[in-house]
Amino acid sequence: MTSYLLAGPAEEPVSLVEAKAFLKIDDAAEDGLIATLIGAARLHVEGITGKALLAQSWRVVLDDWPENRVVKLPVSPLIAITEISATDGNGASHELPLDQFGSEPDRLIVPRVVIGMPGLQERQGIEIDYVAGFGTEPEEVPADLRQALLGLVAHWHEHRDAVIVAGAGSVVPSGFDRLVAAHKRVRL
Repeated sequence: MTSYLLAGPAEEPVSLVEAKAFLKIDDAAEDGLIATLIGAARLHVEGITGKALLAQSWRVVLDDWPENRVVKLPVSPLIAITEISATDGNGASHELPLDQFGSEPDRLIVPRVVIGMPGLQERQGIEIDYVAGFGTEPEEVPADLRQALLGLVAHWHEHRDAVIVAGAGSVVPSGFDRLVAAHKRVRL
């Protein structure tokens, strides 16, 4: 399975104004740096949790349907499946009807018989396009994840010249792990 980001979020879950208020900064001298830190912190939180904070479009490419008929989506929570297509042995793409598929917040449920399914090309014959995120507005992002993001921005702003030496420092502030713990994927 391969996944691609098709379109990132329209805005960040924390605005520049909110971050500057959290940092207690009044002037605009470091607006560019703070905006960069907000984006980097969002990517860090999303990478650790496997969850898109705000709506983003993703594509998953498969060689074939899994035997258990469950496609575990690499980024969640699922907002909507937008398109599923299958490429036949001649390279022609066939759009599959979406109403035959089920879904859960982090997976697509495939029926036993997929209507409109052609004989697949040997590799990368299935493309699933979907939108993932907690919503489209920053207020829809859970408060603990927004707080974790703000904490990272503040930590990185304060320690921007820090060099991490084994055991000497931390990339994340104290308490960050507890804020994101409830949102981390559990792997068995």
